[in-house]
Amino acid sequence: MGVRGLHGFVASSCPHVCTVVNFKELAERHRSQHPGGTPAVVVDAMCCLRYWYTPESWVCGGQWREYYSSLREFVSAFTAVGIKLIFFFDGMVEQSKRGEWVKRRLKNNREIAKIFHHIKSHREQPGRNMFFIPSGLAVFTRFALKALGQETLCSLQEADYEVASYGFQNNCLGILGEDTDYLIYDTCPYFSISELSLDSLDTVMLCREKLSQSLGLRLADLPLLACLLGNDVVPEGMFESFRYKCLTSYASVRESCDRKGNVILAVADHISKVLRLHQGEKKLEEMLPLGPNKALFYKGVASYLLPGQKSPWFIQTPKDVVTLDKQVLSMSSDPESKQEVPMCMDPESRQKLPVGTDPECNLEAAVCANTEVKQEDPVNMGLEAKHQVTVVSDPEILKVARAQHVRAESYLVYGVMSSGEVECSSSLEDATDQALPSQAFVYRPVRQRVYSLLLGGGGGGSSTGPAVKEWFVYSGNPLRQPDLVRPLQMNLPGGTPSLRQLWLSQEPGIQAQRLDTLLACFDLSSSREELQAVERPFQALCCLLVYLFVQVDTLCLEDLHAFIAQALCLQGKPAVELADLQLDHIDPRAVQLATLLVRGLTTLVLVNGACGSPWEMADFMPWHLFDGKLFHQKYLQSEKGYTAEVLVEQNRSHVTRFHTLKSVVCKACGKENRPIVSRRHWRPHHAGRWGRQGSSSHGTSSGYSRSGHGQHWRDQGPGSRQYEPDQWRRY
Repeated sequence: MGVRGLHGFVASSCPHVCTVVNFKELAERHRSQHPGGTPAVVVDAMCCLRYWYTPESWVCGGQWREYYSSLREFVSAFTAVGIKLIFFFDGMVEQSKRGEWVKRRLKNNREIAKIFHHIKSHREQPGRNMFFIPSGLAVFTRFALKALGQETLCSLQEADYEVASYGFQNNCLGILGEDTDYLIYDTCPYFSISELSLDSLDTVMLCREKLSQSLGLRLADLPLLACLLGNDVVPEGMFESFRYKCLTSYASVRESCDRKGNVILAVADHISKVLRLHQGEKKLEEMLPLGPNKALFYKGVASYLLPGQKSPWFIQTPKDVVTLDKQVLSMSSDPESKQEVPMCMDPESRQKLPVGTDPECNLEAAVCANTEVKQEDPVNMGLEAKHQVTVVSDPEILKVARAQHVRAESYLVYGVMSSGEVECSSSLEDATDQALPSQAFVYRPVRQRVYSLLLGGGGGGSSTGPAVKEWFVYSGNPLRQPDLVRPLQMNLPGGTPSLRQLWLSQEPGIQAQRLDTLLACFDLSSSREELQAVERPFQALCCLLVYLFVQVDTLCLEDLHAFIAQALCLQGKPAVELADLQLDHIDPRAVQLATLLVRGLTTLVLVNGACGSPWEMADFMPWHLFDGKLFHQKYLQSEKGYTAEVLVEQNRSHVTRFHTLKSVVCKACGKENRPIVSRRHWRPHHAGRWGRQGSSSHGTSSGYSRSGHGQHWRDQGPGSRQYEPDQWRRY
């Protein structure tokens, strides 16, 4: 993340940029300088996930109770010295950064393949050097922090801009994260999360003033440097030849620096000694080889300008414009400024043309589809993306969805409604195991019904609603373009209720209607009575298990036993006891089953929010329902044929609940013509709906699949294919 090569350069060539500081002392100094004020640190939560996840086990699906305890200790350490924390999470992936997002996800897939290879070869978890954060960690961390009473916010664009802007506008003590972009923003001090000692509250402060002085630059030059070196907006390769020319003409090459370090010094030298000579007289495209990438480069530089800030490198005129994709960007983040430019469009194809590809379309005189100068959004100043259209036309409902999104109270809902585009990162899934499907496919029918609810499409079971662009990571998907997924009408007596009813109504009986809608999203309306009889917090778990077992017929009775037993045994177990749990070995199938369940819990977060929250979020938080190692232990025991009494550790009340929950799930699945049988009773020549014969030691099936329509999920090509409703449905 951040500026390419800058982190290593600072560590090796500019160590004086880094200073050890103590948060307690900084807080005391802040209080003396601002009597009555509370010192606040704004936290880039996405940068901190690896730091926060301290449990030793990570491959089994997540040690959620241990993780929750770790977060509580983190918060308590700062609260004890009177520091308020404000946490920001990424809420959107900007179009200009989609390429970088895809690049990282494909890299993650290669890492995951190595993890599964290690598990199969050694039957153990790989070392910490191969650590991969458990699926759903970012989603559930938001709710964990809210449960701990912390101010938690979700961004409307890339979080780093909103973090820097919040710190800048609210006189914060500093930013806690791990992203060199914070060395570029002209904002409050930047502290490293990786160098933080929670016991002493010592960490390292990275000083952008010292960095700019070392490079012979001014603070206002740093955004230009960042874009010439490459960042999340401007690809590193775009100015490779330019950097090489700077290096060949650089007369002060340091032997103590590696090549990347000398490149940074050379580019900085070129900015200070060559470009600055013409600053304010010539435009950047006259001094740099921007070519067809002019709009992207300007966007990159402008992305570092916080509210009220301007760049001396921009010669601003009323016609100045910089845009990319569906975004309209200001050349200044000054709320007084009205200079914005629309996207240049081909009037025939409506395809966006990069500014600079057409000689008649440039920053001086834009020949565009829309030449109107637009007022800056006073509520969200800066570089927030302003979509030309929103998918949902009801402004009041969209306002509610936006507010819930910003408060980190929902998941994916606002993305669907505002832009019709959502994403889900990589999961610990074995690409070589053909017997278990990717979570992206298992829960797609649920998402399709949610899309119908949110977008009002899919009437009568047809695909009339607008397609949603899904950037979901799964094996074989090169992520060159999104999957276009159409809504699917749900079966509800009286039709699908409106969002105004579900979200805003206070009428008696509305809570029951919300629950009916939630169950309809999982197509489990027929099991409402059985599920409603289940005690909390197991209602949500049973709903999820019924859906899973109906959808995936390579799941067997032993799997169900393991899921239920671990949820029951988890109740009352402290984090310390779970941390001490030892496993005989690691089974790759159990790893993927854990992923399926945890991703199911994140899907429940989406559905519950879309339906007006019929269930309390706490009921499907993983620290109440799931523990990776505990599930793995129960899975291995169940595979050996252990009895229910042994699985629930001889706890009599657990035995009773075990049989009750098992009965609910089996009865509900029976209504869907999906009997759950032991693997010992499977017919060996079946590989199941999701499997292929001989593809896995677990690739057998009961043969009860009711799939009469659609293609096998492995045969569905990724990309721009438009997915009609429920192609992966078993029946």
